[in-house]
Amino acid sequence: MAGRDLAHAVVAVLPLERSWRHLLGDRRRARRLLRGTRCRRRDWAIWPLRSRGSAGARSARGLRYARLEEADDREGNVRRAALLALALALAAPLPGAVASAPVIPRFEHVIVVVLENKSQREVLGNPAAPYYNSLAARYSVLAGYRGVTHPSLPNYLALVSGSTHGIHSDCTTCVVSSRNLADTLERAHLSWKGYAEGLPRAGYTGGSYGRYAKKHMPFLYFRDIVASRARLDRVVPLTQLSRDLSRGRLPSFALIAPNLCHDMHDCSVATGDAWLHRFMPPLLRSPELSRSAIFVVTDETSGLAQAEPVPALALGALVQSGSHYWAKTSHYGLLRTLEDAWGLPRLGASARAAPISGIWR
Repeated sequence: MAGRDLAHAVVAVLPLERSWRHLLGDRRRARRLLRGTRCRRRDWAIWPLRSRGSAGARSARGLRYARLEEADDREGNVRRAALLALALALAAPLPGAVASAPVIPRFEHVIVVVLENKSQREVLGNPAAPYYNSLAARYSVLAGYRGVTHPSLPNYLALVSGSTHGIHSDCTTCVVSSRNLADTLERAHLSWKGYAEGLPRAGYTGGSYGRYAKKHMPFLYFRDIVASRARLDRVVPLTQLSRDLSRGRLPSFALIAPNLCHDMHDCSVATGDAWLHRFMPPLLRSPELSRSAIFVVTDETSGLAQAEPVPALALGALVQSGSHYWAKTSHYGLLRTLEDAWGLPRLGASARAAPISGIWR
């Protein structure tokens, strides 16, 4: 500024306060202090301030700004209001801005255990399932989890491929020619296996064997898997899981299919709970799974109402204790969670599903 007396004068007007828009606060404040923008003369409110100025200020011809010390600190109020408005503007999302994506950990391993034909109210809070409910209290309940259809098979197909592929039965000879999770995992240099309780041998493609049911092992329905002996050999008896875990050979993704009794399909909730009590502790204690997630979900309800949620839990050291995921989700949401965790391409309806978030440490 051209003068010692005016060294602290207001010398600029923020764009938000120009042209009489008064966007920074009191509509009358600018008229008391700031220079007008629509005329060449000084604003009328500045004249009294100028007239009360010192002789040094009056001698500075052509200067049209009032002294800061004579404006009762009004310039300071302007500055503070402007800074506050700027901070609020920076904090607010821009119109049309895209919200940040939910943060999903990059799991070292994911194990998915699928139970059968129960609604959430049949298991959660049921005294016949004390172990299941202890897991629910310690880890996370996926309270909005639902099946996608009836019967079992299309739900399993949805879990590993994002589609039911138009299948509406538990067929054992049908074949699906479509991309699936095994394909996208392998392309990303990640491994997979299916572990089925009661499977007589690796790669067995028969429809049933004792209490084993093919309809609960979806990998055996994809043409590009059954056409490859090496890929078929990744569907193995459940007894191999403990060996893989102890030898550090656990795959990136493991799908666990208990037999028709232990998955609660043919037997009681208490029977299934007792099996979980034997099966889960070694996994939850294993250092191999310290950066991993275990999902215990249910394929569908036993009734026709798909709106009813099914029992579903997320377990492991990465899960916030006692948390809940309340949003409506399904096998598609679980698939999307795995895809986001590992940076995999979206399969089918998983592209329209939200990942399971807000429960991770």
